[in-house]
Amino acid sequence: MKYIKLSIIVIAAAMMTACGSKESNKNSTTEQPQAQVAPVVSIVTAQAEDVDITNTYTSNIEAFATNNIVSQTAGRIASINVEVGQKVRKGQLLARMDDVNLAKTRMQYVNDSTELARLTELYNIGAVAQADYDMAKLALNMTKKTYYNLAENTYLRSPINGVVTARNYDRGDMYSMTQPIFVVQQIQPVKMLINVSENLFTEINKDMEFDVAVESYPGETFQGKVNIIYPTISATTHTFPVEVICQNADLKLRPGMFARVTANFGTNHHVVVPDVAVVKQQGSGEHFIYVLQPDNTVKYQLVEVGKRLGNRYEIISGINEGDKIVTEGQIRLKDGVTVTVKQ
Repeated sequence: MKYIKLSIIVIAAAMMTACGSKESNKNSTTEQPQAQVAPVVSIVTAQAEDVDITNTYTSNIEAFATNNIVSQTAGRIASINVEVGQKVRKGQLLARMDDVNLAKTRMQYVNDSTELARLTELYNIGAVAQADYDMAKLALNMTKKTYYNLAENTYLRSPINGVVTARNYDRGDMYSMTQPIFVVQQIQPVKMLINVSENLFTEINKDMEFDVAVESYPGETFQGKVNIIYPTISATTHTFPVEVICQNADLKLRPGMFARVTANFGTNHHVVVPDVAVVKQQGSGEHFIYVLQPDNTVKYQLVEVGKRLGNRYEIISGINEGDKIVTEGQIRLKDGVTVTVKQ
């Protein structure tokens, strides 16, 4: 019985040794390190060049001047002399109101003139008191002013060279003073109001040139220039208004058009890289570039991106001219990884 127990112990020990040997062999096989393959990347050398400093602003084109043609008093419109879209000259007759009151005032003006002439002769010989003479002069002066005011509001003329852009009444209508009879706009030149950042306040000057583009004429650029620089800066937006005018000699630009106004403030000498080299960090809005180091590792480098130049980006800061930057293979990279450069 003693020998049987001893045999069992020996057999169990042998089995444990065999199992341990298999487990050891298994672990030894699993933990063998695998060879790491270096990511293959394409490299270009960063170059610097002069980049135009341009800012583009959006605005709506406005008439240089807008006049609402009205009469000071209600009355019937006797005639309409122009139509919408018609060019008019300064002083041109646009409409005539009923002139009954004007005719009455004209008669009074003539009578007062005749009376003053008669009293003047008598005054010169001392036959009329000074007070009566002065009263006649005052009456004539008041009648004269009333007459010319009525004439101006009976014969409605254009105060500017422009285009009729609205007509709200027809001949024979009663003018009710609720709307202007005509709207006349000066569209040579036209103007745009843009809001410029306060950090450019010292860069804007009178007659500075701007490029103006509108969607109605794709690919065409119109020349504008600064007409008015507003003297105050908004405490809310930290911008100041600037009025830009275009001479609009060919009348292509019309009030209401949407315009993009671009100004050139000189040039900067900045690094320019292919757009494929710039990677945007998800969720942060930050941009980075992988830069190749002398030991063939790559460095994760945050950069400040400027304007887009076709298929390239201006880099304001973060890398220098001559840096070797990765343009292909970034998906497998992280900071400090060793890479193989594609030949």
